[in-house]
Amino acid sequence: MASRLIVPTTKQLIKTFATSAPAAGAASALPKYTLPTLPYSYSALEPAISGQIMETHHTKHHQAYVNNLNNAIQQYADAEKSGDLQKMIALQPALRFNGGGHVNHSIFWTNLAPPKEGGGGKPTGELLTAIEASFGSFDKFKDTMSAQSIGVQGSGWGWLGYSKERQRVEILTKPNQDPLTELVPLLGFDVWEHAYYYLYGPARAEYIKKIWDIINWQNVSERYAAAKKQ
Repeated sequence: MASRLIVPTTKQLIKTFATSAPAAGAASALPKYTLPTLPYSYSALEPAISGQIMETHHTKHHQAYVNNLNNAIQQYADAEKSGDLQKMIALQPALRFNGGGHVNHSIFWTNLAPPKEGGGGKPTGELLTAIEASFGSFDKFKDTMSAQSIGVQGSGWGWLGYSKERQRVEILTKPNQDPLTELVPLLGFDVWEHAYYYLYGPARAEYIKKIWDIINWQNVSERYAAAKKQ
């Protein structure tokens, strides 16, 4: 028997990319995703990440994902309304790339914090216990997360996520802007060159070494606690 072709509806796509409640458009039932405001200044993460990188990354790259996602959702809704299945299928790569870019960066910004505001160090409590249970120690987790993130071929992300099926934290890498759907995302390392090249050049390993100094473990712990309740 031939397999059934499943094409997502506009509502399903919107739900997939809704990491936070989008602002509703006044003249349309479709949401309009917006660029999230950073909880710190562009220069606050220096010297780990320069203000120039943060401003460009946030206002140019993330803004482009938001703009392109809104455009793709509108085109998809129009194609769905007219029954244009070919157009709906053709739009799915753009939805995945730009929707993933928006989801990934929205998590990434909150995963970071200036050292004077809690960034760096190591987690405590239940998150630390979960990391130690999965990796043996925090240092072993740190080494594994670093190595796998550095080893991503081309552009992509390194992730610490929570497996609801196995009830443990795990590391997984994703190419390009593919969103983490296999696990509940807790902590993401953006290893696209635009995230570090202005400051570190091709030295991705140096960038990963420095990013540990600005991890917002309170945010990661809150995501872990929420993931266990899902």
